[in-house]
Amino acid sequence: MISTTTASSAPGTTLAVPGAELYYEVRGAGPLVVLVGAPMNADSFAPLADLLATDHTVLTTDPRGINRSPLRGSTGSTPEQRADDLARLIRHVDAGPATALGSSGGAVTVLALAQAHPELVGTAIAHEPPLDRLVPDAGELLAASERMIADYLAGDVTGAWKRFFTLANIPVPDEAVEAMFSGERDPQQIADERFWFEHELRETVSWQPDLAALRDGGVRIVVGIGEESAGQLCDRTSTALAAGLGIEPTTFPGDHIGFAENPEPFAAALREVLT
Repeated sequence: MISTTTASSAPGTTLAVPGAELYYEVRGAGPLVVLVGAPMNADSFAPLADLLATDHTVLTTDPRGINRSPLRGSTGSTPEQRADDLARLIRHVDAGPATALGSSGGAVTVLALAQAHPELVGTAIAHEPPLDRLVPDAGELLAASERMIADYLAGDVTGAWKRFFTLANIPVPDEAVEAMFSGERDPQQIADERFWFEHELRETVSWQPDLAALRDGGVRIVVGIGEESAGQLCDRTSTALAAGLGIEPTTFPGDHIGFAENPEPFAAALREVLT
């Protein structure tokens, strides 16, 4: 969960789905592009969405349980649930089939959507999905994630985040982690963070894609890797996914959150994929 939040320029509304009330935004007109994260919310994609909305209909959303998408009688967030949510949103806006770009946990959502609802997706772009089961040290990674979750739920917030950055092989000094995740913090950020650790992270990193279904399902699959992500865990998992699908990964500007930190060059690279 690394995100950059920007105030949205698009009005939002909600859609009731099984177990949740989904907040979503629609911009522009033209072919449908869906931008999705997990746990990153719609605001994280606002700059990129604004750039694409000049000639596309762009759908963004807060995933279930995050920010403005409260759960209603449900407790979790699996890739399958989030894929079903996206399918309902795509049908609701009635502008598909979609090009769906997901980043991090959202990339796992998009892959689950391509598996379960190939009729709704023309191209699925999985940008740095954390699919731990695809790499040789999967057992060690999943065990480390369980320790990280336990640390967080026991109250060691900064310790859990230090373990996260170590596990992801993202170099962040301990003092920077302390500054980011201690002291006074936004209550909504804390609530979203806790939901991710408690209900979403395990289901996402342990998800096993059906490679044969993705290869043969009729959806064009693109695996994206940030040009600054070399050696990080999501570089490894994304490379493994591309190899399993028999395709070459596509390089995007920036790192794991390049779409938020460098939206202009990311949009240019995304347009090349779209065309």
